[in-house]
Amino acid sequence: MAAGKYDIVIDQGSGFGLDLTVQESGTAKDLSDYSVRGQVRPTVTSDTLTASFTGVVTNAAQGKINVSLAPSITAAMSAGKYFYDVEIHTSGDSIVTRLLQGTAVVSPEVTR
Repeated sequence: MAAGKYDIVIDQGSGFGLDLTVQESGTAKDLSDYSVRGQVRPTVTSDTLTASFTGVVTNAAQGKINVSLAPSITAAMSAGKYFYDVEIHTSGDSIVTRLLQGTAVVSPEVTR
């Protein structure tokens, strides 16, 4: 399956979360043997890691996952445009599937 494209806006200094349901051929994918990971970088090819999502499988049988960033993580991110992706993977990376990718715009915080 090809990764979906979804551009996100992250409010600097606020928590960010995204709930997803993974499907194959219209049916929820069983994620019992999978983990979730994702990263944010300044460019697609950059070696600089801006942030890592906390990713969890919230309901394996229904294919539900959540990716999030804590307020302390988003507060440390400079305002601007970044790139991100989210993957599911099995132990030892024997199976890796990119689910979602796109741009992440960090909107600057005014209240400090």
